Amino acid sequence: MIRTNTEVIHNLKVSCIIPVFNGARFLEQAIGSVLTQTIPPTQVIVVDDGSTDATPQVIARFGNRLEYVTQTNQGPAAARNKGLDYATGDFIAFQDADDVWMPEKLESQLLHLLEDDTSAACICLVRNFWEKEVQEEAERVASTRHEQPIAGYVFQAMLARRSAFSSIGRLDASLHVAEDADWFDRARASGHRISLVNQTLVHRRFHDANLSRSIASSTSARDAMLEVVLRNLQRKRTTRITD
Repeated sequence: MIRTNTEVIHNLKVSCIIPVFNGARFLEQAIGSVLTQTIPPTQVIVVDDGSTDATPQVIARFGNRLEYVTQTNQGPAAARNKGLDYATGDFIAFQDADDVWMPEKLESQLLHLLEDDTSAACICLVRNFWEKEVQEEAERVASTRHEQPIAGYVFQAMLARRSAFSSIGRLDASLHVAEDADWFDRARASGHRISLVNQTLVHRRFHDANLSRSIASSTSARDAMLEVVLRNLQRKRTTRITD
C-alpha cells in the first residue's frame, strides 16, 4: 500500500530547541504551543542560558516531556547551538521563549518539506502582537505592514533539515543579535533554498523585556547588525568574482 505524506509525517523525528534567558513570564505558553502541535516534536530541548528568575520552576512543571539543559549566559545563538548538540531529530525547529506557534505549524511545514525536497528549510508567515505595556507602539504601527503577517526570516518560523546545519554551518555565537539574518544569508550564499509556507503559523510577541527591544538602541547591537550586512556584501562580492 502506498503511504501518503500525511501518514509519513507521523513517523518523522523533529527536535525543537527553545533557548531562554529570564523568560519565565511567557515560557509556559511558548512551550505549551510546541507540545500541543497536531504533529508534536519527538524531542523538546529547553536550553536555559543562565536565567536568574523562575525559569527553572516553569520548566519543571513539564516533567519528562522536556529535556532541560543549562549553560552560563552566552546569548541565544550559543544556546541554540547547545541545543543542536543534544538534538536527535531529522528536522530541527526553534521556538522563542515568548512566542506562540499555531497548532498546525509543524504539520504544515513537514508536509511542505516532504513535497519540496529541494529546500534545505522552510519558513512561514509571522504575525506580531503586542502586550499591554507596549500598546503605544501597537497603536503607532496600526494599519501598517508591521501589523500584517510577513515572511518570517527568523528562527522561530523555520523548520530545517538537520543536514542544513552541516552544510551551512551552525549559528555564529559571537552575535547576540541578527544571528538568524546571518544564518539565512549564509544559506543563500551557499546556494541553499529556503522556501515559504504561505500560512501564518507563528505569533511573535512584543513586550517590554524583548531581547531585541532591550538592545536595539545599543551601540553593540548596531555594530552587530552592520557586521552582518558587511559579511553578506562580502559574500556576494566573492560569489561574483568566482563565477
